[in-house]
Amino acid sequence: MSLDSSVTMLEPTSASAGQERAHLPMHLRPLGEILVLLAGLSPETIDEALAIQAEKGGRLGEILLAGKHITEDQLYHALAAQFDLELKARIPVDEVDGELIARLPIAFAKQFKILPVKLLPDGHVQCVVADPSETSAIDHARIMVGAPTSLVLATPTAVLDAINGAYDRAANESQRLVDDLEGTEDLADLTHEVEEAQDILEQGTDEAPIIRLVNSLLFRAVKERASDIHIEPYERDMAVRYRVDGVLKNVINPPKRAQNSIISRIKVMGSLNIAEKRLPQDGRIRIKIAGRDIDIRLSTTPTVHGERIVMRLMDKSATLLDLKDIGFDDQQLQVMQSLIDRPHGIILVTGPTGSGKTTTLYAALNKINTPDLNIMTIEDPVEYQLRGISQTPVNPKIELTFANGLRSFLRQDPDVIMVGEIRDLETAEIAIQASLTGHLVFSTVHTNDAPGSITRLVDMGVEPFLVASSLVAAMAQRLVRVVCPSCRLPHRVTRDELESAQVRPEMLEEWLHQGTFFDANPQGCEHCSFSGYRGRTGIYEIMLVDDAVRALILKNTDSSTIKKEAVRGQRMRLLREDGVKKAAWGITTLDEVMRVTEENMG
Repeated sequence: MSLDSSVTMLEPTSASAGQERAHLPMHLRPLGEILVLLAGLSPETIDEALAIQAEKGGRLGEILLAGKHITEDQLYHALAAQFDLELKARIPVDEVDGELIARLPIAFAKQFKILPVKLLPDGHVQCVVADPSETSAIDHARIMVGAPTSLVLATPTAVLDAINGAYDRAANESQRLVDDLEGTEDLADLTHEVEEAQDILEQGTDEAPIIRLVNSLLFRAVKERASDIHIEPYERDMAVRYRVDGVLKNVINPPKRAQNSIISRIKVMGSLNIAEKRLPQDGRIRIKIAGRDIDIRLSTTPTVHGERIVMRLMDKSATLLDLKDIGFDDQQLQVMQSLIDRPHGIILVTGPTGSGKTTTLYAALNKINTPDLNIMTIEDPVEYQLRGISQTPVNPKIELTFANGLRSFLRQDPDVIMVGEIRDLETAEIAIQASLTGHLVFSTVHTNDAPGSITRLVDMGVEPFLVASSLVAAMAQRLVRVVCPSCRLPHRVTRDELESAQVRPEMLEEWLHQGTFFDANPQGCEHCSFSGYRGRTGIYEIMLVDDAVRALILKNTDSSTIKKEAVRGQRMRLLREDGVKKAAWGITTLDEVMRVTEENMG
């Protein structure tokens, strides 16, 4: 990072020499003297930094920052005085001229931290820079924008934020690109394939319209936090929809004539066979968007109106969440901590696809991931790479299934095993055998509630006594949307509403008098993209397999009886009850809780 200039001819060999030039204006003084005056540094500190600079090289500002003698803010106030430039704390993106940045490649802008902002009345282009001593880069920028430059100073962080925001806005032009397709002569011009991850914002504006449209759709999806992109062909047109916070929303409707080209371009990016349109295909795309690594799972399937595409987006740069960040309250956290600290047994997480099961398992593994444990996982696919954990993706083509992988794991001396999903009797029996021989096993099954996981294993063919002796807990979960704190509306809850949620009387009374409920604003605001919700959190139903539940399992009892026993004495909070509790805390809304838990209330 370039942090100050050393081009001035006035840099003294000693800070004390500054006393001889006290009459000079600030911009004619060396940086050391300016920092003494503006940042209150002692001349001795400057002398020490200059000595380090003479011995090891480097820039004075970087040396003082590394030694924590000054802050970045103090340094840039000094640089602004030295170069006689205006210092800006931030650069509003809406002030940036889109035509100017179209002349400057984003890679160049990021490398030299320079951004053309606007054309001034005198014919100069105002450019914000982080290092005004980069005269060569500034000259190149002047040539590219085609006008003399007038410089403004900002910190590297402020400049990069402005660059990302400005080029974001320029790239977010999906609908305009769709309109441009109408005048395109050759929609089949897909030009080059993508061989390695390239930042799509760094691709030039001279790309084919189809390529720019697909890039724009991918960028917009990442910007809007979409988990999936659906491209759906219809009889007369096609639709592009994003799934944001679990809900699909329509984005654009490209013309029918662009359908084959859009689909072919995406298939090229995913290394699929573009000539095969009759059979489903699966692929993978790796790209960068604004510096973020995005892994995309691609799936195509034929329909009567053409191929339908779904892309699942996974941000590899996303921070792995901790257990306390995904919706557990203090009591649930204590229960989870006691479960994941156990030396052996099976812990099952249940819920439909997209309910956050994998995130919960990763958070649990991350919590116990220490050098003294050998943790191994077999997944379909490996969604996030965890340092210190051996992760294996299943590969049915070479018969690497959950069962075969799990069987081989037992010869690898594991302490903890995670199986992506128990789908069949063979996998279930090996997982149970692993738990009974001293391993802690995490896995998932597809059931609506926690007690249902027991009957699911029995239905697969597992003997009830094996389930009773190996299973230590089952947990059901769902994801509910978080109501936007910036625009949420107060909601006066009624007794009828809580009774319709079928919560227990003692909980009803507590939440009726102490809860703080909200509704989502139907108009929304900028913070929530006008949806009323922003982000999601988990609601949970944790069933511990104690002696009473174990006795019912041995009798091969149905799940509803097991549920009644598990909730007796408030030992287990039901999924909907946990959701209502989070609504009473103002985290989500009653409507959202009712929506995601409807199938559980049988």
